[in-house]
Amino acid sequence: MLHTAPSERTTARAAARIRRAVRATARPGPWKRGPVLAALAVLLALTLLLHARITDRWSLGSLVETFLPWFGLCVPVLLVWALRRRSASALAALVLPVAVWLNLFGGLVGDRSYTGGPADLTVAEHNVDAGNPDPAGTARALAASGADVLALVELTPQALGAYEKGLAEAYPHRTVQGTVGLWSKLPLSDTRPVDTQMDAGPLGAAKPADVKLASNRALRTTVATDQGPLAVYVAHLGSVRLMPRGGFWTESRDRNARALGEALSAERSERVVLLGDLNGTADDRALDGITSQLRSAQTEAGDGFGFTWPARFPVARIDQILVRGVNVEESRVLSATGSDHLPVVAGISWTPAKPRGFSSS
Repeated sequence: MLHTAPSERTTARAAARIRRAVRATARPGPWKRGPVLAALAVLLALTLLLHARITDRWSLGSLVETFLPWFGLCVPVLLVWALRRRSASALAALVLPVAVWLNLFGGLVGDRSYTGGPADLTVAEHNVDAGNPDPAGTARALAASGADVLALVELTPQALGAYEKGLAEAYPHRTVQGTVGLWSKLPLSDTRPVDTQMDAGPLGAAKPADVKLASNRALRTTVATDQGPLAVYVAHLGSVRLMPRGGFWTESRDRNARALGEALSAERSERVVLLGDLNGTADDRALDGITSQLRSAQTEAGDGFGFTWPARFPVARIDQILVRGVNVEESRVLSATGSDHLPVVAGISWTPAKPRGFSSS
């Protein structure tokens, strides 16, 4: 049997201690660990803060802005990663995206509705879906919403009769202009289609008026209220597509948005409500010509983000109620119907409402 001399064992133990000391000194400290994580946290903060400056080539900027609130989900992922790495620098860097996200969207968390009494008028909008398997049931649900003014988009000739029949009793006044319509408990006047340039170019210009009207996707009318006239627009902007080669395709939506923005700029009425599926969120730069003139009912007095599409798992609010010259008391998303969108409703008033929690003696 071989025996190790005491001096050799001492030397071996000393060598082991030296190796451990070298490894300990070579291991980065908590502030030097996770430089990639810290960089990702800073990049996330910059994306949120400077989203308006992201290139719109292939409509990348528009795509980012459509799902901008969801970028906040990156924070807990990075947080878990940073904790596992015990990276103090990454944890400190995460303060930046958290602060920016809260600045952008913190005000949308929670209920912002008012309690200043009943609304003077309740307006609602629903993309009823051209492929809706139950238009009659959708009509009944919308009639039960209690809205005074109800806008429907993506109407089809096949389903129009079901909506007219289901809404006739609650809404004696209505107008349908192509694929969009408005049902109202109050009289309507000065109704006309709005040209959002659905048919662009020489071929579109050559189409007869009756052919264009059949596929019209926007209208303007005046609702006679006991507080005076209210200009109401109903619009369904062009669809967007995420394409493998072309990126985020938004050409028709963007063209329609510009045309609708011009129509709103020419509107002389002080009180305006826009109801519609704009195929874009209020953060989307493509809608700047519209959102710079009108306020979002959901942002002003909604409960949460108010996502509306797709109905089974909503990830974006593309169905909008936008206003000018009136006050918003509440904004809600209604229960699902047979459509792939959720209906939206808002209560508006002519005088400022009292904020939640206000009390008077």
